[in-house]
Amino acid sequence: MAERKKESFAPPALGGSSLLVVFAVLALTVFALLSLSTVRADVRLGDAAAKAVSGYYEADCKAQEILARLRNGEKVPGEVELALFIAERVDSGETYYKYAVPISDTQELQVEVLVDPADGSYSVLRWQAVPVGDWEPDDSLNVWDGEDI
Repeated sequence: MAERKKESFAPPALGGSSLLVVFAVLALTVFALLSLSTVRADVRLGDAAAKAVSGYYEADCKAQEILARLRNGEKVPGEVELALFIAERVDSGETYYKYAVPISDTQELQVEVLVDPADGSYSVLRWQAVPVGDWEPDDSLNVWDGEDI
């Protein structure tokens, strides 16, 4: 009988490559989840910015309408809930108006103008978005002052 040669069979080395594939899949999954959370945060920020800009321009449009009525010499009784009027006569014959139009719950557009009723000319003294409400500092953080308790 012919003697059979014993062939040694070595299985392919899959341990290292399998570990590398598992690590790559895990890393790609983590990066995908991080990308998804970043996109969600960007969408929320974009929506908030769009809301703030549209609120400002709506208030700006209302303030421009009020200014146009004041330049034409009209009274603005329907806008009382939108604006607080202070009208004072100035020595030059111009009238000083100060009013505010709300932008959001936390901001308003404050306007100060001088209007000459004779020819409708005007000077804008102030056209500014300002925060509304009182600011209260947060003093609740207890910081160690270096002394033992």
